[in-house]
Amino acid sequence: MPWRGMSTMDLRRAFVEDYLSEAFAMTELCETYQISRKTGYKVVGRFEAEGWAGLADRSRRPHTAPHRVPPTLVAAVLDVRRRKPDWGARKVRGWLIARQPNRAWPSRSAIHAIFTRDGSVRRPSRRPSPSWRRGQGRRLATAPNDVWTVDFKGDFRLGNGARCYPLTLRDLASRYTLRCEALDRPALAPTQRGLERAFAEFGLPACIRSDNGEPFAGPGLAGLSRLNISWLRLGIAVEQIDPGRPDQNGSHEQFHRVLKARTARPPAATRTAQQRRFDTFRREYNDERPHEALGDDVPAQHYAPSPRPFPRRPPRLEYPGHWEPRRVGPNGCIAWRPHPIFLSRALAGQWVALEEVADDLWTVHFGTVPLARWVARTQRLRALQRE
Repeated sequence: MPWRGMSTMDLRRAFVEDYLSEAFAMTELCETYQISRKTGYKVVGRFEAEGWAGLADRSRRPHTAPHRVPPTLVAAVLDVRRRKPDWGARKVRGWLIARQPNRAWPSRSAIHAIFTRDGSVRRPSRRPSPSWRRGQGRRLATAPNDVWTVDFKGDFRLGNGARCYPLTLRDLASRYTLRCEALDRPALAPTQRGLERAFAEFGLPACIRSDNGEPFAGPGLAGLSRLNISWLRLGIAVEQIDPGRPDQNGSHEQFHRVLKARTARPPAATRTAQQRRFDTFRREYNDERPHEALGDDVPAQHYAPSPRPFPRRPPRLEYPGHWEPRRVGPNGCIAWRPHPIFLSRALAGQWVALEEVADDLWTVHFGTVPLARWVARTQRLRALQRE
């Protein structure tokens, strides 16, 4: 099921559904949704008292308004606004005071509110409160190799008509560009080869941050894809930005703007020629171009390879003895009592383990990463939010 943006009402409904599933304690559920327990109990209480309709937003308007602007002053303010529609609240207030200084004209903010209620100015659209957003916390990059960011720069057509998909990989703390490769398609195999070349040259990072597109993430359980599963096998944490929020990877997006301006306007004739442009740009960006975020140093002055080497083979997954290990079949299912459980086809061939955390309640783990809760009583699988 594809990810989609969620309104505040959708998130309240999801919170209540998770609460009713009995798969989560209230404390754990509130931590997942990044709200206080007081707020969590308030939402549940409104649902129990009024049903789903009780989760809708309620007016915060007070029952009385002793400081309400008199209707005569509102009419005078709107009259000036209609005659001078390009004037803001400050200019309108000054104009009125200059002509009738003895009247108690409302403040600038009150006049602006009058304009907003009248429709004279457009009310900015409001995003759902961050406390109700299901996004995960962003890992801070305080040292090289704490966080690497990866993405595909938007594809473009080369001079010979072929498409070019630039794969870019950067170290967030130092802004050092690790890879910039001209690929012929944004597929798993060439992307994985490019990243493994970076692992072999620079070592392994603690975390890789990407968007939610393939091949970096998948549409199923916990956003798993065959690519980010290979990162987890190497002990690399996986972090994904919220859908539709490229600003959460703003440094990488800014890098893409510079890359496009310097190397693809106009594009080279062939992929080989385009790669030479990328290589030249990468050397200049890393070794010559001052970066304001680094105090006008160049990225090479702040980057050093990771001390964690890239192993020839991924380490074997080890689970505690009291967990129940299961191998994921080609269809993405594991054998379980009394029926198989579908996890994700991206996990095919991998070993997972189930930890019993309460009666009829199990946590599904892949390595050190908890993926989901299996509620045996209801035969339902509940995905967990990754930290």
